[in-house]
Amino acid sequence: MAMSRLKSPAKEETLIGRWPGDIREAMAVQETLRKRVRLIHLQKTPEYVAGVDAAFGGDRVVCVSSLFRFPALEHIEDVYTITDVKFPYIPGFLSFREGPAIIMTIRKLSIRPDVLLFDGQGIAHPYGLGIASHIGVLLNIPSIGCAKSRLIGDHTEPDRRKGMFSYLTYRGKRIGAVLRTRDGVKPVFVSPGHLIELEEAIDIVLRCTDRYRLPEPVRRADIVSKRLRNELLSS
Repeated sequence: MAMSRLKSPAKEETLIGRWPGDIREAMAVQETLRKRVRLIHLQKTPEYVAGVDAAFGGDRVVCVSSLFRFPALEHIEDVYTITDVKFPYIPGFLSFREGPAIIMTIRKLSIRPDVLLFDGQGIAHPYGLGIASHIGVLLNIPSIGCAKSRLIGDHTEPDRRKGMFSYLTYRGKRIGAVLRTRDGVKPVFVSPGHLIELEEAIDIVLRCTDRYRLPEPVRRADIVSKRLRNELLSS
């Protein structure tokens, strides 16, 4: 099977090349990207999924992307980027701290992923643009947020069996699902990021989850990013 390299249109290059340096610029960019989020039916059956996570060490960040064949969950590769953090820590704007490293890392993958999985939020975000939506829009790749905790919204506790879920709602709108990925463990908070519908996001997260609470691509990216941080940034 031929491998397709990541390509980015000129408009995306303009946005990516102008990561804001302060909160005022970030708010303008966030609002622009939020309006570009599209939650639509997947345009193709996924063959490759990539998990993305980042670990911070001082003023540097290690970002890892772990690529898997789907639905077999065959691990293909891990790629990483280490770069300086140039945006301050501001709740609601964390995408701007790790976003540049994430973009660079995903572009290093040998195969273009059909879906991106993030340990973070999609549209279930105070400003409607969590990390999954932010990067999904910039790269024009279907994306899913699968977070360990909730930022906004109301829900009822789902049944304790794997696969059971309840909807996460905010201001009368359905923005995600509270999904049990293993019997008797805490649920995860799934929200669509871009170019995917909620029900599809739930299905993919479940099919990427086996023995652990988090989807395997995200779990591996988390483990590798922390290991690299400890090994390469310990000094």
